[in-house]
Amino acid sequence: MISLNLSNKPQWLDLGHGVRVHILPMTTALMAAARDDPALTKLPEDASDETLGLVFAASLARIAITDWEGVGDADGNPIPVSSKGITALMDVFPIFQAFQEQYVEKGMLMDAEKNASALSPTGSTAGATDTAKPAPKPAKTARKS
Repeated sequence: MISLNLSNKPQWLDLGHGVRVHILPMTTALMAAARDDPALTKLPEDASDETLGLVFAASLARIAITDWEGVGDADGNPIPVSSKGITALMDVFPIFQAFQEQYVEKGMLMDAEKNASALSPTGSTAGATDTAKPAPKPAKTARKS
């Protein structure tokens, strides 16, 4: 069963270490925009799954994060949200990991659930039912002696 969050309002997500981000809800449009991010589409075809995951999460963060708290410059002064700042924030591993677990993975699970299909009832898949029946055995006839 899919558990839907019917709220279409942004919400705060606590990433630990005093950092909170205000994020847009995960939607199909948001996922599609992240998948079309040039940072992702320019990766070489042989890029590792880890690299793809890192770049995708950063792409998603740049689109989804609309505000933050607990993020500052080298002197500790709060800085405004920016694409460059979000990319730098995602380079901090514990923050990236929290974002990945609390936002990206949940979105990917929902994406996988909605794209799942039932097994084909008549195709060549493992769930197909048998349509052929064995031929009947020939009837035994009485022998004349």
